Amino acid sequence: MDITVQELKERLDKGEKLNLFDVREPNEYEADNIGATLIPLGELPYRIDELDGLQDEEVIVHCRSGARSARAQQYLEENGFTNVRNVTGGMLAYRAQ
Repeated sequence: MDITVQELKERLDKGEKLNLFDVREPNEYEADNIGATLIPLGELPYRIDELDGLQDEEVIVHCRSGARSARAQQYLEENGFTNVRNVTGGMLAYRAQ
């Protein structure tokens, strides 16, 4: 299941506490981020324990365009996460709105 950039922005603007993860690389995160926790896609298998306890909670993943976060979404779902949402269009779409 995906989440639109509009819905994400509305929820962030309301100050909602989200389980939001950025799967881009550190240099991309440093250049522009929306306050998500950085776990680069390549590190996800080694850092999945940092998401322990979130298996049944909403987890939102994003990247630059949505491709890497789609892979992260699939990986998390394969590892027991039941409510993973990918930000459609990623940071490109988020900043374009």
